[in-house]
Amino acid sequence: MVNGSTDPAGQKPVEQQAREQTGQQQVRLRMDEHNMSTSYANAFRTNGTAEEVLLDFGLNLVVPSTQGQGQPEILFQVNDRIVMNYYSAKRLAITLSQLIRRHEEQFGELEMDVNKRRKT
Repeated sequence: MVNGSTDPAGQKPVEQQAREQTGQQQVRLRMDEHNMSTSYANAFRTNGTAEEVLLDFGLNLVVPSTQGQGQPEILFQVNDRIVMNYYSAKRLAITLSQLIRRHEEQFGELEMDVNKRRKT
């Protein structure tokens, strides 16, 4: 949410959240992308400890059966692990929810059931 209004789900505006998280101080944010890398993921796995959230990102790869007639396997190839505290994880969850809601408002609902997306 960029414009500062409260969304329909009752979430606070981003500006208000930032003030609360910084003790009402004005903070200037600078971005350093020199060491940034980009990865693609079509799968993820989550785990957590009492203090941290672990997010593994990677690719689901179909591995053909070695006998040629058996059932194929899906291999989850983990490429990246992000470890964050629960406060950052909650901010990420809220931000992703808002991003997806805006996308669906513009382009339509994202159908999670692959069988319902399939054209016959």
